[in-house]
Amino acid sequence: MRDEGARDRTDFDVRMAVTLEEAPWLGWILVKALVRFAFMVANNLVAIPSYLCYIIVLLPLRLLDSKRYWYLEGMMYKWLLGMVASWGWYAGYTVMEWGEDVKAISEDEAVMLVNHQATGDVCTLMMCLQDKGLVVAQMMWLMDHIFKYTNFGIVSLIHGDFFIRQGKSHRDQQLLLLKKHLENNYRSRDRKWIVLFPEGGFLRKRREISQSFAKKNNLPFLTHVTLPRVGATKIILRALVARQENGSPAGGDAKELDNKSKGLQWIIDTTIAYPKAEPIDIQTWILGYRKPAVTHVHYRIFPVKDVPLETDDLSDWLYQRFIEKEDLLSHFYETGAFPPPKGHKEAVSREMTLSNMWILLIQSFAFLSGYMWYSIFQYFYHCLF
Repeated sequence: MRDEGARDRTDFDVRMAVTLEEAPWLGWILVKALVRFAFMVANNLVAIPSYLCYIIVLLPLRLLDSKRYWYLEGMMYKWLLGMVASWGWYAGYTVMEWGEDVKAISEDEAVMLVNHQATGDVCTLMMCLQDKGLVVAQMMWLMDHIFKYTNFGIVSLIHGDFFIRQGKSHRDQQLLLLKKHLENNYRSRDRKWIVLFPEGGFLRKRREISQSFAKKNNLPFLTHVTLPRVGATKIILRALVARQENGSPAGGDAKELDNKSKGLQWIIDTTIAYPKAEPIDIQTWILGYRKPAVTHVHYRIFPVKDVPLETDDLSDWLYQRFIEKEDLLSHFYETGAFPPPKGHKEAVSREMTLSNMWILLIQSFAFLSGYMWYSIFQYFYHCLF
């Protein structure tokens, strides 16, 4: 009994010693998180109202020159997403890119099919696409309807992102709404890329359901991804792929097509991998309480002409892509790197960087704009009252 009591006291003393040693570090983490949260709140309070004010002032331009209006709106949208990206960048959350270089198709229409593990997936894409030309400015997101009620919801509504409600009871209605949304907003706002999470939810929430479905239907047992849902992908492809009839684009000749849109041309199979399979959530991205980490993003590009549009064939095609994602992620978690492409001995990675000067400029613009609009409203308030 004495020996056991002595061991208990020793264990307690060790735990106390560790706790005391960690106290300064934990204190620093708490202070840093509070400062970062305060900055994030200030950032939102100046940037989002300023965006709304600029949009209102520019409304006459929408009637006179719609293309120019949506270009300016898209640039401000890109800057807002750049601010979100900067929160993670300065916390040490960076991105390493693998596979094909998507910059080469940044001016073409494409849809990104992305695996979904956590809210940090969205922040990661906001960061890694910042250096891809006008992609972010001309991008349309398909995201869970809950994001509509966040601080960024009003911005996404104006930009033309689509909020999709999950669940079987809503599925058919949501797909009809998506089709209508694409017809009314995609080309009229000069959008180029669409970001889609075909799994329909986070990995941790859908894994058991997906594995049960796979078992019943004799499909592969997946651990790092779930089987995708085909509905939204089918709607996007049917709505945006330019049809060919007798060698010519449907609705016009080749010359006419060059002047308009060539339609959706590429599918970018995008795989996000986190160190030790521990995804980053948006709270971590904002508060920065987790140690610096590198998120890895792998791209594969498929010509849309090689993708079947019929439901069954498209389902098989999508399933195969996610089975390949499973293999990619298994290899990454075992080795710390993605496998090399076929015909290559070694996979090459590219470090994605954000320009500190560019971040300084967009943050300065946001805070100066906030001050300007505050001064304008204050002036009119004193004039009226």
